[in-house]
Amino acid sequence: MLKQGLQQKLVQKLSPLQIQTIKLLELPTLELEQRIKKELEENPVLDEANDRDDADEQGGNISLSEYSSDEMIPSYKLYSNNSGKDLKPEYNTFSVKESFHQSLLTQLGYSNMTPDEKSIARFIIGSLDDDGYLRRELDILVDDIAFRQGIETNEAELERILKKIQEFEPVGIGARNLQECLVLQINAENTSVQQKLAKTILEDYFQEFTKKHYSRIVSKLGITEEQLKEAIELIVRLNPRPGGSVDDSYSEQAQQVVPDFLLEMKDGELIMSMPRFSVPELKVNKRYADLLMSSSGQGRAGKEAATFVKQKLDSAKWFIEAIKQRHNTLQNTMNAIIEFQREFFIDGDETKLKPMVLKNIAEKTGLDISTISRVVNCKYIQTHFGIYPLKYFFSEGLMTEAGEEVSTREIKIILAESIDSENKQSPLTDEELVSVLQQKGYKVARRTVAKYREQLNIPIARLRKEL
Repeated sequence: MLKQGLQQKLVQKLSPLQIQTIKLLELPTLELEQRIKKELEENPVLDEANDRDDADEQGGNISLSEYSSDEMIPSYKLYSNNSGKDLKPEYNTFSVKESFHQSLLTQLGYSNMTPDEKSIARFIIGSLDDDGYLRRELDILVDDIAFRQGIETNEAELERILKKIQEFEPVGIGARNLQECLVLQINAENTSVQQKLAKTILEDYFQEFTKKHYSRIVSKLGITEEQLKEAIELIVRLNPRPGGSVDDSYSEQAQQVVPDFLLEMKDGELIMSMPRFSVPELKVNKRYADLLMSSSGQGRAGKEAATFVKQKLDSAKWFIEAIKQRHNTLQNTMNAIIEFQREFFIDGDETKLKPMVLKNIAEKTGLDISTISRVVNCKYIQTHFGIYPLKYFFSEGLMTEAGEEVSTREIKIILAESIDSENKQSPLTDEELVSVLQQKGYKVARRTVAKYREQLNIPIARLRKEL
């Protein structure tokens, strides 16, 4: 038996302005500039004027408030003065380290491979993980390349192309495991007695080496402990992560970075500003505004034209208002972060970073956590002691025995210092590190010590042992 009834649901729909604002919030400065240029190209109602007075004299651009049709024109002025006062007409760009993927693709462009080989090589490069390793089996890649690139290949050809990629910089890239990565690097070292011995150890006694069974290596190779020590010193200088380490708090992007915020110390006060970026003044194109006024009520074609122009006017209104809201939201969020981390921003001392999560800043600004997350994403601040991604300032916290909350970053620094100063012939175990931290007033569980040690890319005690 069918039942009919009414069901009431509360559905929250985002307005076009809210959607536009959300999209713009995530964009860093350079991408925002590109987005504005794209909007200018796609919306004929918008024009840019570098000189406001000249534009007014020419009559090419006017503000929407000059039109007063209540039926067709909303009561807002479509004009945004984005220039503002700026003592620095040019912003600085900072080159954040280039990703190894981009570097490899650049090197691929100079290689003498055929077009099909380059397509396969690009696919292999795109399959490398953040450490620079190829973790996927070649037979799986063969199928993927056939399906996605439409190129028939085989494992032998992939192996040959991979070997060519392994000749690229940084040395060790494209390895399928740690042993292959280190062998590639040792082969690139200048030939010497130490280099030859190190190569033999890596190729023939890798298991013994990783397990620190040094006496077994000495016995099998018939060498002295001093010779082994010299070879190991050469090995430990190699890079086990040629793709580049990824910090647990943020990831550096391969791009030119324009800081979204500038923090300066003036007369003992922290002054935050948002550097001027190349956002043009946006005005209504007079030709389309005139069309709107003249075509209203003049037949079907005229109404369609007027509707088109009104849609573009609405789009322009939302876009400009979204830019303004983006600016205000970024400004309020950054001010809240600076206030929360004031002690750090005075001199850049990492130990002064307080535990801070998105919720802390959301509460201070009255904004949603999701909004703070979008603001923080891919944004940078230039300070008097360096340039930082906003994600850098966020971390979890732990309690000291005295009941004070400290940043996990502070504990990691102390952990790294403790390991650095340990007796390398008898390295500290995780349990012993717990005791060391407790002596310094930090109450941390053994599993937490192990977690932080791994995030710092520090091996277990047995693998830190030296002769």
